[in-house]
Amino acid sequence: MLLLIVAYLGGVLTILSPCILPVLPFVFARADRPFRSHGLPMLLGMALAFSAIATLAAVGGGWVVALNQYGRYAAIAMLAVFGVTLLFPSVADRLSRPLVALGLRLAGPAPETKASVFSPLLLGVGTGLLWAPCAGPILGLILTGAALNGASIGTSLLLLAYAAGACTSLAAALLFGGRLFSAMKGSLRTGEWVRRAAGVAVLAGVGAIALGLDTGLLSRLSVGTTSALEGALVEKIGMPMPIPVPLSQPRAPALPDEGGLPSLAGATEWLNSAPLTAESLRGKVVLVDFWTYSCINCLRTLPYVRAWAEKYKDAGLVVVGVHAPEFAFEKLPANVRRATKDLGIGFPVAIDSDYAIWRAFGNQYWPAFYIVDAQGRIRHHQFGEGQYAKAEQVIQQLLAEAGRPAVPADLVSPQGQGTQAAPAELPALSGETYLGYERAHNFASPGGISNDHAHVYSAAAPSLRTNQWALAGEWTVESERAVLVRANGRIAYRFHARDLHLVLGPSADGKLVRFRVLVDGKPPLADHGADTDAQGNGTIDGQRLYQLVRQAANDRERLFEIEFLDAGAQAYVFTFG
Repeated sequence: MLLLIVAYLGGVLTILSPCILPVLPFVFARADRPFRSHGLPMLLGMALAFSAIATLAAVGGGWVVALNQYGRYAAIAMLAVFGVTLLFPSVADRLSRPLVALGLRLAGPAPETKASVFSPLLLGVGTGLLWAPCAGPILGLILTGAALNGASIGTSLLLLAYAAGACTSLAAALLFGGRLFSAMKGSLRTGEWVRRAAGVAVLAGVGAIALGLDTGLLSRLSVGTTSALEGALVEKIGMPMPIPVPLSQPRAPALPDEGGLPSLAGATEWLNSAPLTAESLRGKVVLVDFWTYSCINCLRTLPYVRAWAEKYKDAGLVVVGVHAPEFAFEKLPANVRRATKDLGIGFPVAIDSDYAIWRAFGNQYWPAFYIVDAQGRIRHHQFGEGQYAKAEQVIQQLLAEAGRPAVPADLVSPQGQGTQAAPAELPALSGETYLGYERAHNFASPGGISNDHAHVYSAAAPSLRTNQWALAGEWTVESERAVLVRANGRIAYRFHARDLHLVLGPSADGKLVRFRVLVDGKPPLADHGADTDAQGNGTIDGQRLYQLVRQAANDRERLFEIEFLDAGAQAYVFTFG
């Protein structure tokens, strides 16, 4: 009983907290209605909705978080309509019939009309869904006890007492506001203006909640904070102080169950490990990384994947790289073995040259992360670069769920070098460009591409427009590559990006191919990439991605040219960063 009283008093003190401000417009917008038929049902709906949502939040289920979020969206929309009908009554006439009915129901009948409790009760439920008070010591005590001991009827009663206390103070404010409204209306005849002011306040409150100001900025305001008063009440009953946790900010994000880990049996070969199976990985947290070694986006994720594999290996994380090729040369096991060694990859790699694992996952992207919990369920996925902090936090959460002790809480921040360096802060304005006719675009050599036949191309490089490219010399353009027939052939590309990469291969017999790079007709000097020197010289020693230009910034477009001094060069695709 004593704790119920303390919870009630803590709720009463909520009226002094800045984070109650976004709720007040919804309450005072009804100040012109009788308290018994309008104010009281609204506050009752508010208390019941808040208590129900808070009780479910104490359970901690991910579906509860999602349900509450959808409820907040619906409530924001509903209360926004309410605010619009207060501000512009004529708008209701121009809305469709369902919205008219909703607006009129929310706005309620005129004061002289017999009222229905449904309207204020519905408004109160919507307000309760949005209400996320700053979690002071008392509310924190209730939620912490529920988290440690499980939610119960007692938890619901304490939350209801807390909500009742808050509604008591709001009721007092509403009664005072009602008298003030009546006085203003009777003496100043400003009822319509007050109604419009209430509409503005309601819309402002909806905006504040939609932007997160109710739990962000307002919760950090120190003026009128109730923590000291609530702390004194907690000390009076001799209970420990919990760490405050806002209801709208759960300790860990909800992770859905996306199905079981598919079979890994389709791999044609395994590197750095004996063949792994879904069954053998049970009990481990698993990161499955789909990649291919000539993909610039995949290469730039590698510093993070390697760092996670090393950091969490003793905590129970297993990283499995699934190498799914894009080009024919990436299907050769020898090429994959060489690339894996050159890239410093020590975690298990499944060579998926037949795309069996790719199809089992239903995957469509390079790179792609799938994170699996210790029970063998996929709990998170993400495609493409970035969001590394999110992925690592999921790893930490799943390791904690698996009961792993001493899971590090910090986040890695590796610095990749060469082709593994992070992309520029400003996005590249040039995009992936294939040289094989199957996916080629923006080709500017006169006469177009001659498919699968040796042809002498001419290129007027200075006349190229942004993102156009051209060949010069004798080339055979095949479906996925262009192959140089005679020495001294050239490729030109007018690009706008910080980095320029080109996937290249040596001659068919394996002989090295020398090349020279120019930028705006001159050696690149300080703008040379990891695979060229300051004079633009380099050598093709294998089928892989080469970084040819690395600038300090991507503030202007530039003309790139590469001349191959030996025959047999294979060129596949330009990528940028």
